[in-house]
Amino acid sequence: MITNKKNSSRNKTMALTVEDKSVFKNRLITLSDLKQHPDITNTTICADTFKALSYLPNEFADLIIIDPPYNLTKNFGNRTFNAMNTKAYEKYLDSWFHQVCLKLKDTGSLYLCGDYKCTSCLQRAIEKEGLFILNRITWQREKGRGAANNWKNGMEDIWFAVKNPKSYYFNLEAVKIRRSVLAPYKKDGLPKDWQATAGGNFRDTCPSNFWDDISIPFWSMSENTPHPTQKPEKLYAKLILASSKEGDMVFDPFLGSGTSSVVAKKLNRKYCGIEIDEEYAMLSLKRLKAADNDKSIQGYTDGVFWERNTLQKQNALKQNLKNS
Repeated sequence: MITNKKNSSRNKTMALTVEDKSVFKNRLITLSDLKQHPDITNTTICADTFKALSYLPNEFADLIIIDPPYNLTKNFGNRTFNAMNTKAYEKYLDSWFHQVCLKLKDTGSLYLCGDYKCTSCLQRAIEKEGLFILNRITWQREKGRGAANNWKNGMEDIWFAVKNPKSYYFNLEAVKIRRSVLAPYKKDGLPKDWQATAGGNFRDTCPSNFWDDISIPFWSMSENTPHPTQKPEKLYAKLILASSKEGDMVFDPFLGSGTSSVVAKKLNRKYCGIEIDEEYAMLSLKRLKAADNDKSIQGYTDGVFWERNTLQKQNALKQNLKNS
């Protein structure tokens, strides 16, 4: 992952250089640091999640986002997660899920990511823990090779659960989607439930639990990293905006290359993440540093989410706002 090779001008994939490693390695919180580090606010912990969890305070997180290894054989840098039978995978989930849930506030929310092979195991793990499942989000993952003898898997799930269904935070207005109006209806000569702008006619709509507006990070996107299962910033922005307030704490026990922490920072939340792989953890720090100067999130402009392939319309809106 560490390279001094210069990408082409169009390739924006973030990678670590030798110089980066010398800078960011000392900024990671290790397990030995954690034992003496009472404040975990805005930290990237480089440690085994199974060992680190016991050193974190209970009920410190307002929102927990979990993207664990799916039940697939996958190489993660210097480590490989091997597929296993369903019973063994459920035992694997049991080995850490309860400890993670202890870190969630009574009013907090939890999102758990998976695919078609492991989603039933995730549901059972949540129910076994006594959390209340409020929904299952399915999002379209338009990336990857086709299958010769099967349907290509183009969907993933995110389970949405809370500890207390009578007391949790959810901000619908923060996650509306701006869609083009193809058949604008007017009443008394005025737009009804839509807006006429210089860039086109739009309606801000309430999101469902099926998301088809997500783009997987690829080489021409500045958020892209070498992590094999990196989640899009736009995907996590929806979770964070819907289920946390500014200043709330977002916790990710399988941080990867840092998407949850980066988005939390961009949206003025606090963050804490654990990642066992040192190079992925350093990539997280590099992305967090970049977020000091770049708060943008692909597909999120003017306080709303936009459909795919609308960059020109978004830029037109930004220019109109700038000129007004």
